[in-house]
Amino acid sequence: MTSNSNWHGTTIVLIRKDKNVVVAGDGQVSLGNTVIKSTAKKVRKIEKRNVIAGFAGSTADALTLFERLEAKLEKHAGNLTRAAVELAKDWRTDKYLRRLEALMAIADKEKSFIISGTGDVLEPEEGIIGIGSGGNYALAAAKVLMETKMSAEEIAKKSIQVASEICVFTNNNITLEKI
Repeated sequence: MTSNSNWHGTTIVLIRKDKNVVVAGDGQVSLGNTVIKSTAKKVRKIEKRNVIAGFAGSTADALTLFERLEAKLEKHAGNLTRAAVELAKDWRTDKYLRRLEALMAIADKEKSFIISGTGDVLEPEEGIIGIGSGGNYALAAAKVLMETKMSAEEIAKKSIQVASEICVFTNNNITLEKI
C-alpha cells in the first residue's frame, strides 16, 4: 500500500518477516524544494504497548496523530485494531483533525495498518507497507528483498536507501524501530 501523491517529503517502510516487525523512515524534512532538516525522527515506539508507528506528511500533524494513537491504545487496552479504527473515525469526522495532512503506518506483533485522514484503515496482505513520497520505491525494493535471506531490519534499511537514490524528498538518514 502506498500513499496518495499529495503527501511529500518522507519515506516510511514497514516490514513483517520471520516474526519480526520493523518500521524505518528517512530523516529529510523539505519545504518545497528546500531541505530544512536531514535528521528528523519520523518513526516512534509506544514502549508500554509494544507498538511502532511511522508517519508521512506534516511533522506537527503527525505528532498530533501519534499522541492520539497513544491515547486510543490506552483507552482500548492495547487493542491496535480498535485503536486504529477509532483514530481513523475521529480523524475523518473531527473538524480539527480533518485538516491534518499525514499518513501513518502502525504495527504491533500481530497486525499492521495504514491509517489515513479519509477514514481508511488498511491492512496489507504481504506484511509490507510503503508510504510517503518515496513509498512506492521502498515498497518495490522490499517486495524483491523479501525473497532473500535478509532480515526484516536489513530489508527496511535497504528499501529506504533505494528510495533515497530515486526520490528527491527522501534521504538515507534512517531511523528504525523494531518489535
